[in-house]
Amino acid sequence: MATDFLQPTIKVAVNNVNSTYKYIKRFIDILFSLIGIILLLPLLVVICILIKSEDWRSPIFFKQQRVGKDEKVFYMYKFRSMVSNAEALKATLAKRNEATGPVFKIKHDPRVTKIGRFIRKTSIDELPQLLNVLKGEMSLVGPRPPLPDEVEQYTVHEKKRLAVTPGLTCYWQVSGRSSIGFEEWVALDLKYIEEQCILVDLKLIFKTLLVLFGSRNAY
Repeated sequence: MATDFLQPTIKVAVNNVNSTYKYIKRFIDILFSLIGIILLLPLLVVICILIKSEDWRSPIFFKQQRVGKDEKVFYMYKFRSMVSNAEALKATLAKRNEATGPVFKIKHDPRVTKIGRFIRKTSIDELPQLLNVLKGEMSLVGPRPPLPDEVEQYTVHEKKRLAVTPGLTCYWQVSGRSSIGFEEWVALDLKYIEEQCILVDLKLIFKTLLVLFGSRNAY
């Protein structure tokens, strides 16, 4: 019954977001992502070289279908941090899943490469998603985009997190990440949807910069 009462709250929160906020948010997305790509270009080149030096036959980038706003599917980009056949190996590791809900995560995932451990620990593997932000498929701030097979297991309540454009960072990203259970993760995303405004977005961007390198809960 509690879920039924929360549904109108989310709809009202999304509908009440004014057009000025949307335009400013999009402007910030484009400006900050362009600045980020330009400033981080030397680092991005080094990461590309390191990934290729470890396994020159496999691609540098990894693209994966994710579910965005209103359940629209898009390809999300990342630096490749796992072996090339990681998706095929996922089924064999299902029993070792340490995450709650429909999410799949293993702290010491054997599919992760040596370079992959570093770029995942520092969240550098997520930087190619700045391209998703430029394309408008993602925002700098918003709920992290889930996998299609995860969404298939969502309840009506959990699908509420798909009411807004997914983002690079969110409350979950700066509050413990993998140490947070799925129910709390969803609650944090719904909290963002209800509170979203430029001030909240800027605070989350700033907090993300502070915890970007060396997060103990990134895996």
